[in-house]
Amino acid sequence: MEKLVDVNWQSVFIPTTSVLEMLVRGTLTYWFVYAYLRIFRRGPGQLSLSDLLLITMISDAAQNSMAGPYESVTEGLVLVGSLVFWDYAIDWMGYRSVFLKRIVEPAPVLLVRNGELMRQNMKKEMITEDELISILRENGVDGYQNVKTCYLEGSGNISIIEKNNRQNRG
Repeated sequence: MEKLVDVNWQSVFIPTTSVLEMLVRGTLTYWFVYAYLRIFRRGPGQLSLSDLLLITMISDAAQNSMAGPYESVTEGLVLVGSLVFWDYAIDWMGYRSVFLKRIVEPAPVLLVRNGELMRQNMKKEMITEDELISILRENGVDGYQNVKTCYLEGSGNISIIEKNNRQNRG
């Protein structure tokens, strides 16, 4: 019977790059990414779309500086730095300009008004009645009939104001 798999066990366990170099690259990349995010990003909260995009792009750029396709760690760190810079610059410009704020931050979408579901808005945002009821329960609200207003905020959070004016945050 023929061998189905021919594995070179030596190539599986013996690194092609110096272990010390991998440790240095990983350590430098981690601390520089940490410093970039610590300086330029706000405190932790619910992640927005731009935060998820930034994290995805940083992970790709940082992986290259750690694994070695770049000749130096500096190349990866400069790339990560440019991503963080542009994320910060877009947030800053959105804060300073009403026009840009409309582009970078979606407007809140009304989901419930005076106990009545705004079905067209829910359809547009692809939120089912069951999902909305679940979100209301998670925020201590018995049903949408008890809600004065409920919005899907631009950040992705749900804000709820009950008819008796008790505020809940989602």
